[in-house]
Amino acid sequence: MNPAYKPIVEPFTFPSGVQLKNRVLMAPMTNSSSHEDGGVSEQELDYYRARSGGVGAVITASSHVSPEGKSFVNEIGVYDDSLIPGLNKLSGTIQRQGAKAILQIYHAGRMASPELTGGKQPISPSAVASERPGSVVPREMTEEDIKDVIKAFGEATRRAIEAGFDGVEIQGSNTYLVQQFFSPHSNRRSDQWGGTLEKRMTFPLAIIDSVKQAVAEHARDPFIVGYRVSPEERENSGITMEDTLELVDVLAQQKLDYIHVSVRGFWDGSMRDETDTKSRVLLIQERAGHRVPVIGVGGLSSPEDVNEALNTGVPLLALAHAIIMEPKWIEKVLNDQENEIRTTLPRTAQKDLVIPDALWNMLLNVSGWFPVV
Repeated sequence: MNPAYKPIVEPFTFPSGVQLKNRVLMAPMTNSSSHEDGGVSEQELDYYRARSGGVGAVITASSHVSPEGKSFVNEIGVYDDSLIPGLNKLSGTIQRQGAKAILQIYHAGRMASPELTGGKQPISPSAVASERPGSVVPREMTEEDIKDVIKAFGEATRRAIEAGFDGVEIQGSNTYLVQQFFSPHSNRRSDQWGGTLEKRMTFPLAIIDSVKQAVAEHARDPFIVGYRVSPEERENSGITMEDTLELVDVLAQQKLDYIHVSVRGFWDGSMRDETDTKSRVLLIQERAGHRVPVIGVGGLSSPEDVNEALNTGVPLLALAHAIIMEPKWIEKVLNDQENEIRTTLPRTAQKDLVIPDALWNMLLNVSGWFPVV
C-alpha cells in the first residue's frame, strides 16, 4: 500500500466502544431491491456481500419503522418481528466479510407514497405539503400518532439488535419525518412539538431517547447509535445552517456515536446562499467534532479525495457512488491497485459489480446520476 494512504486505514473506536478497522464506511443508498413486504432479498444480500470486505462499516439503505412510513418501492422493512430473520441474514452477510453492520431506520412522514402504503394519507407534524411536484398534503399528526412513531423507532432498534446488527443510524435528514419536525417549513405546530427552535427539537430528541432506551434494555454488547442530518433546506421557511448548528450543539450532548452529515458534496457550501462557500461538513466538524465524531460524505472518489477530506480533521468518511462503481475500493487501495479503481459505470458491468436489477435500471435510466459509459 502507498504509505500516503495510511490515514485511510487507521482504526477508529466509537464512543460506545465499537471499533472500525478503517475510516471508510459505505454510505446508505436506496436500492429498491427488497421484497414487497420489506423482507431482504437474495440480490440484496449479494450486493452488500460484494461491498463489505474492505470498508469499516456498511450503513444500509433506509428501513421503514412503520408500514405507513415507506417512500420507495421495495425498500427494507424493520416494522415487524417477522422481518427479523431476513435482517439477520443481512447483518451476518455484512459482518462475515469484515465490516460492521449499521441499519438506517426512518419514517418518511409526508414523503411517504400512498401508492406504497395502501392509499393512506401521509402523516407529518403539520398539514403542509412538500414543495416537490406532485406532493400530497399530509395529515397533521395527533399526540397518539407521535407517541406511536416514537415507540416504533424503539421497537425497530430492538429488532436490529435481535437481528445481530452492530448499530442503527437514525435518519434525521433527507426531508423525512424526523427532519420534518425540526423544519419550520413542515412543522407549524404551536404545542410542545413545535413553534420555537427548541420545541422543534423535541421530537428528534424523543426518537433518540427511544432508541437509546431500547439499546439499554436489549443490547448485550456495545451498540452504535448514529444520527444523520441535512444541514439546510431550500425552502424560504426551511432549515438554515444556523438552525442546524444549534441542533448539533444539542445532539453533541446525547452521547451519540456519530453525526453523519448528508450533503451532495463534502466541500459544498450553502444551498441557500451561493456567496456562502464554506463546507457544511466542516462547519459541523468545527462546531461539534471535539464532542462527537462526525462522518463526512459527498463526491469523494479517489484515495486522494479521501485523504484530503481526512486531513481536515473529519475522522470518518462515507463513500456512495464510489462504492457502487468499485465494490473493492478499499481492497484496491491496500493492494497498490488504486489505478484500477473504477470511476465510471460500464453498461456491461452489472454482473461484475453485483448490482441488483432494480438498482441497475435506476442507475442507467436516471440521466446524469452516474457516469454511465
